[in-house]
Amino acid sequence: MNTSAQPATPTAYKEGPPDGRPVLIGALAPLAPPGWAEAGRHLLAGLELAVADVNAAGGIAGRPLELVVRDTAADPGRAEAAVTELAELGVAALAGEYHSVVARAAAARADALGLPFLCSSAVLDALTDRPTELVARLAPAQSHGWRTYADHLLGAGHSRIAVATQPSVYWATGTGLLRERLAPQGGTVTELDATALAPAELCDALAEDGATALLLLVGHPDPAVPLVRAVRADERLADVLIGAPAGQPELPEWERLLGADGAGIPFLRYLPERLGPLGERVGTDLRERLGQEPSFVGHEGYDTITVLAGLLRAHGTDRARIAASWPDVEVEGTRGPIRFSRVPGTGVWQWAWPPVQVADRDPAAPDRFRVLRTG
Repeated sequence: MNTSAQPATPTAYKEGPPDGRPVLIGALAPLAPPGWAEAGRHLLAGLELAVADVNAAGGIAGRPLELVVRDTAADPGRAEAAVTELAELGVAALAGEYHSVVARAAAARADALGLPFLCSSAVLDALTDRPTELVARLAPAQSHGWRTYADHLLGAGHSRIAVATQPSVYWATGTGLLRERLAPQGGTVTELDATALAPAELCDALAEDGATALLLLVGHPDPAVPLVRAVRADERLADVLIGAPAGQPELPEWERLLGADGAGIPFLRYLPERLGPLGERVGTDLRERLGQEPSFVGHEGYDTITVLAGLLRAHGTDRARIAASWPDVEVEGTRGPIRFSRVPGTGVWQWAWPPVQVADRDPAAPDRFRVLRTG
């Protein structure tokens, strides 16, 4: 499998009889800073494992499936350039990406080029400016997951919320969703600018505000990790719940950097309460491939290739035929049956919905997770 940064000389992709030439899938993932590289590594591991399984089962009509990987490094412009390059290389479809703003740029470019794109992990509701038949998504829309998270906060008795945030359409949208869900119950959301305030200053502002929960709508590891350390060390904030709806505590790096300080911080993840046989087997294989506990992001990667391989086997590698076939998808993924429909407000074909959990790391054993709510 070719996952090198730069592939061999580009060749036009053409249909033909099985002759050993691979079927190419373009893959986008954040593999270097400032992207969340650990999330990108888990995503890529899932994509690669599924490709290996497809090829072990005979490939696509006797032809091997091959990934052509590009590192987006959380840069929308870099993602757009990668999509253009991959389209010129003749990939049959595009897969992956973790960061929502980057995926949105990739989706717009793929739509303009007529390239089918199955987005693995990004959740921003409006993944495209206009409705398109070319783009589909596995991750739930942000509004679906974050409303579940807001309901968890309310159920736990938290209606006065502060958010430490950075400038981003993703964080701004999340703040709006929380405010919209909390307001009818008398809840409030105070924004604290994590770009302008040092961790100690943000703690001062939080203590003055009187919020009972602080949500980290910021990048990982910086400033998320320093903020957790500062809040945990501040006696004034001993009873303040820290939350991270975007899922930062899911990845093993969180525990490595924060230890016990990183436990008891609820976050969103997209797993069922119990995995079926396929999910269990894929989890075991991902654990071996990664050398650490796999996250739900690895399952998203695996499910992405599972869907695309099914479309390629049924409809060939013609891009227009693939894009027309999203409503025909009916596959068993690692987290349940996958089908796509048109969900208002997304503009794309959407799996509605993958399982959603609010979970945290167990304070008694930070390497274990507790499921606090499902949605």
